[in-house]
Amino acid sequence: MSSVHPESLLAEVAALPSLPGVYRYFDAEDQVLYVGKARNLKKRVSSYFQKDHGGTRIGHMVSKIRRMQTTVVRSEAEALLLENNLIKTLSPKFNILFRDDKSYPYLKVSGTGSARSNKSDAGVKPDAYSRIAYYRGGVEKKHRYFGPYPSAWAVKETIQLLQKVFRLRTCEDTVFANRTRPCLLYQIKRCSGPCVGVISVEQYADDVAHAEAFLRGETQSVLKAMEARMMAHSDKLEFELAAEVRNQMTALSRVLHQQSVDTVTDTDVDILAVKVQGGRACVNLAMVRGGRHLGDRPYFPSHVEDGHAIGGTALEDDEAAELPSLEVKVLEAFIAQHYLQIPVPPALITSEKIDAKVVEAISSQTGIKVTAVHNPREQRRAWLEMAEKNAAIQLARLLAEEGSQQARTRALVEALDLAPDDIDALRMECFDISHTSGEATQASCVVFQNHKMQNSEYRRYKIEGITPGDDYAAMRQVLMRRYGKVAEAMKSGEADTKIRMPDVVLIDGGKGQVSMAREVFESLGLDLSLIVGVEKGEGRKVGLEELVFADGRDKVYLGKDSAALMLVAQVRDEAHRFAITGMRAQRAKVRVGGGRLEEIGGIGPKKRAKLLQRFGGVRGVEDASVEDLMSVDGISRELAETIYQALH
Repeated sequence: MSSVHPESLLAEVAALPSLPGVYRYFDAEDQVLYVGKARNLKKRVSSYFQKDHGGTRIGHMVSKIRRMQTTVVRSEAEALLLENNLIKTLSPKFNILFRDDKSYPYLKVSGTGSARSNKSDAGVKPDAYSRIAYYRGGVEKKHRYFGPYPSAWAVKETIQLLQKVFRLRTCEDTVFANRTRPCLLYQIKRCSGPCVGVISVEQYADDVAHAEAFLRGETQSVLKAMEARMMAHSDKLEFELAAEVRNQMTALSRVLHQQSVDTVTDTDVDILAVKVQGGRACVNLAMVRGGRHLGDRPYFPSHVEDGHAIGGTALEDDEAAELPSLEVKVLEAFIAQHYLQIPVPPALITSEKIDAKVVEAISSQTGIKVTAVHNPREQRRAWLEMAEKNAAIQLARLLAEEGSQQARTRALVEALDLAPDDIDALRMECFDISHTSGEATQASCVVFQNHKMQNSEYRRYKIEGITPGDDYAAMRQVLMRRYGKVAEAMKSGEADTKIRMPDVVLIDGGKGQVSMAREVFESLGLDLSLIVGVEKGEGRKVGLEELVFADGRDKVYLGKDSAALMLVAQVRDEAHRFAITGMRAQRAKVRVGGGRLEEIGGIGPKKRAKLLQRFGGVRGVEDASVEDLMSVDGISRELAETIYQALH
């Protein structure tokens, strides 16, 4: 095996220290193959090159190694954390990899609530009354955040719950500051009306404190505090206030009964269940926060079989140790990668027994003592069983969808008489043009490969320099911009794996658009057989579409039940969706005047907003005279004349 590797690489392996660290392997194109950790770098890395791994997956990977990098660390825990940081950053081909689909949402309690109400003309200050809101993004110290929650639905449900029980405000500060009478939420008893001073700062602060305690799971202490508050009002003969607190207690008790959290001792717990089948895996993460089960979210890692074959071989430092199962490997990879940036709760409940070193590493990084329970009892057992069932359901759904997509890809290959080297690598790019009466014309390019849409490779093209509404000119421009560089690279003989022609170029349009695509491809010297147009059928009915070709072939009608047509329609509709959302965003930007007014010196965000609000948009600003512009607060005569000249 070593004969295929450079001598410099083997010398580097021989010189490695016997210390803990992380290693990275690269291929001839300098693409990262694998990231691994080791208690003993010399022993671990040498084992890759001293053994004959045959035709196994690990043998396939080792044969590609041309270069490596190593980093020495102080402990195995540090090695684990660095390894998974690099895995998430580099996306190696042979590691089990969990991708972050999106960030987690939080429930935000804004403001300090320490300000006092101002009874002057300025009105009540919003900072005096904390606001609850749905939130994603970076955190600020002046606010409090609860979560993370597994879904937006879980956050919004919690906000509704807090509105019913504690009647906290959800309105923006600008709305709050300009209210002169209570809103509808006050009328339906979902808000206590702080905007108009119906409730005092002190009483509202008590409600906020109780809501935060409830979110932390301190339900019994909240009920006791509310009971004491109710009795205090009663002793002072403030029976209406006492009745309000009593109603809050009743609502809270009803919620606790529905949620069954009054008997649960756990406040913050994550439940992790893994299911492996058919070469794919699913990790189902369920979250319990404040004693309430908030729901779950499935995760599907890539490179499952490769990552297990390489990471779970006899290359472990202790070769006598029992090798972990694929389920354990997947679960450990998820824990190590997931909690690098997400707050970790003090308790993890897992469907498989994981290595204690993984938990120790997470604890050392976060500073929180984390425990992992493998065989839970009572309520924890019910949570785990539910998570295991959901993992199995989600994985079965994924396998069914992938099987369906693979069948559609195969049907399209047969229908178009394609001959790809690998059906899994079949690449289709689809183009669509979108505009509104010629305004804000945009073209979209979406990509289908590996039996699914590749969102990260989508592209939008801003179309300029054409007659408004000329879809043919727009199609010519986008195809020239997309494939011009590809044609140049092919003519010069330069091999670039990042620039390649797709197997199918799908055009949303009939003969006219296909003819335009044909002209572009002929001018670039590209293969006309790649172009396929999707022509709408009679009455533009779905399922009656016909395929039009640029190389002279006759039209093809696949049939409304054809799996190939379903795939074509799926890709075509995605291109249309992507184009129209981009066009609407561009059109909205133009109509609110974000472009032209920003270019005028002396016009910042505040003045621009005042102008647009005063005149109803950029066209209204254009029609305004210098005197009209001067009527806007902060606009001097000199600035008004500058604006007028810039817009005329």
